[in-house]
Amino acid sequence: MLLTIKDLSRQLNIRPSTLYLWAAQGKIPCQKIHGLIRFDPDAIADWLRSFSPRQTTTVPLLPRDSVPNLDRIVESAKRGDYTPGHGETNTPSPTRKE
Repeated sequence: MLLTIKDLSRQLNIRPSTLYLWAAQGKIPCQKIHGLIRFDPDAIADWLRSFSPRQTTTVPLLPRDSVPNLDRIVESAKRGDYTPGHGETNTPSPTRKE
């Protein structure tokens, strides 16, 4: 049996207006039947499972001393991204009122 907006909002503890919005945006699986929005419980269960954390593999970290000049590489990257003046020009203003 298909669920109504009211049924699913109660089940998920989500406001009906949010479900209407998600349905219109295609964020939640739903069916429109003669203008009425209905939800398949199995499709909703699959959709909810898609948000559960997945198993991830951990990548071992290299010891800091295994990368030569790591501190120098990091400092160089910082200098490239964090320049003083934040893009300001050093030209005087046209009115010369610095």
